[in-house]
Amino acid sequence: MDWKKEFIHFSFKKKALKFGTFKLKSGRTSPYFFNSGLLSTGTDIIKIGLFYAHSIIDSKIEFDVLFGPAYKGIPIAVATSIALKNHYNLNVSYAFNRKEHKKYGEKGNLIGKKIYKKRIVILDDVITSGTAIHHSIKIIEKQGAEISSVFVLLDRKEKGKRNLSTINNLKHQKTYKIISIITIEDLISYLLDDKKLKKHIPELIKYREKYGI
Repeated sequence: MDWKKEFIHFSFKKKALKFGTFKLKSGRTSPYFFNSGLLSTGTDIIKIGLFYAHSIIDSKIEFDVLFGPAYKGIPIAVATSIALKNHYNLNVSYAFNRKEHKKYGEKGNLIGKKIYKKRIVILDDVITSGTAIHHSIKIIEKQGAEISSVFVLLDRKEKGKRNLSTINNLKHQKTYKIISIITIEDLISYLLDDKKLKKHIPELIKYREKYGI
């Protein structure tokens, strides 16, 4: 889809997507790295919200509330809610969690729309180990809500501890539909059409063969 290519081009231009040698939290050495934290201007977050909105509408998922895991997911949920209203006339509520439990005022660890018995879409940036998503799932289920799906900007499609992708590990526990705006395959396809960047393809393919699902 054109908006997938647009997202890769946008990320590369903003230097959120880089090629080189990067040590990941998992201990793996990766030939590419994505840092959504660099997409931090008003223009950037408007575009990010629109990419998620396009992906959500395209998926035809039924849901009630957007959930943004603290901290990176918070501006994503807000921007996506605005994009759904401005571009699709859908007035969707959002919620997010605190990392620290608040014992005064409104108390609790959730802010925004009450999610009890609601269908929730989780919005996160990248899925590799899935730690943040597992944490969000626990929070949401504890509140008596149902998870409709999980949306991420990038799915690295890497093997998990049981030689399965994180997505499959999640699906073994319960059926969650996880949708990514782009995957490593989309990235490789994009590089094939770019004369300057296609030199990175061999390293990406080698990495995918070693760690990919």
